[in-house]
Amino acid sequence: MITDQPASDDKAARRAVTVFPVLVLVAGAAGLVSPGTFAGWTSSVPYLLGTVMFCMGLTMTPLDFRGVAKRPWAVAIGLVAHYVIMPGLGWLIAHVLGLPPQLAAGVILVGCAPSGTASNVVTFLARGDVALSVSVATVSTVLAPLVTPPLTLLLAGAYLPVDAGSMMTDILKTVLLPVLGGLLVRLVAGKLVDRVLGLMPWLSSLAVAAIVAAVVGGSASAIKSAAVSVLIAVVLHNGFGLALGYGVGKATGLGRPASRAMAFEVGMQNSGLAASLATAHFSPLAALPAAVFSVWHNISGALVAAWLSHRSRHGRPAPAGAGHAPATTTAEEA
Repeated sequence: MITDQPASDDKAARRAVTVFPVLVLVAGAAGLVSPGTFAGWTSSVPYLLGTVMFCMGLTMTPLDFRGVAKRPWAVAIGLVAHYVIMPGLGWLIAHVLGLPPQLAAGVILVGCAPSGTASNVVTFLARGDVALSVSVATVSTVLAPLVTPPLTLLLAGAYLPVDAGSMMTDILKTVLLPVLGGLLVRLVAGKLVDRVLGLMPWLSSLAVAAIVAAVVGGSASAIKSAAVSVLIAVVLHNGFGLALGYGVGKATGLGRPASRAMAFEVGMQNSGLAASLATAHFSPLAALPAAVFSVWHNISGALVAAWLSHRSRHGRPAPAGAGHAPATTTAEEA
């Protein structure tokens, strides 16, 4: 998340966006080369995700929620776009590519997850509306226990049995409670937390990397045959999500900075949550799309952000909501 603490420049944010996918790639390669070492980590995935979400809560302040009240219409558009476009795209891509049930359910589950917190940093780098990005990411995460399970049941139920009630409980325990816990700690011990905020992106990145290593290690034998189809599905899912998110912002008259925020809030997912849920409710193989998405959407997001920033850098004022550099971000796993 982005806090109200100013930064000297955006070099730290660029470094976080650059290093995270490299770290996850290394973790994935380790899981593939030595699956026996990491397959046993599967049971720890929910706790690792809880660590990521607790770090997210630590970076949040009441200002993140105040932004929702200031622009409820824009936030509502972002939420509807996110929870309609990405689940729908996941189902359509799985159907068109004829993915096997486990992978199809995994792709759909990625689409039904809330926004990825790295979207806030990428929006900043793209000179987009950071305040709107933070608001949509925050509310989509809070609503995930109520929205993600029924959407997954509706769209993935034809491929695999989905226990929506159990999934809702898992999201409450591994997402909402850790986020609220982190927020409470920030409110009670804000000065102490401020001293360690710089460590949050790295702690989160390490936790997501461990999730990816566990997912890959648990399904290493099936990855070689499925890798190409999963990569195609992830690239299409993320690419169309970014484009359609931007298109929704323009079509609803939100303006260029807000449209950039919408692109990343729609196209970037909390793939760590998707991997955790897929592992717990389906199989490690079903978590493979989330693991690949975790790497790819950070790479594509950074590239698109650099392109958009280059387009608007010369002689143009910074967009509304982009006045503060992100002091910290939690990965998507991020």
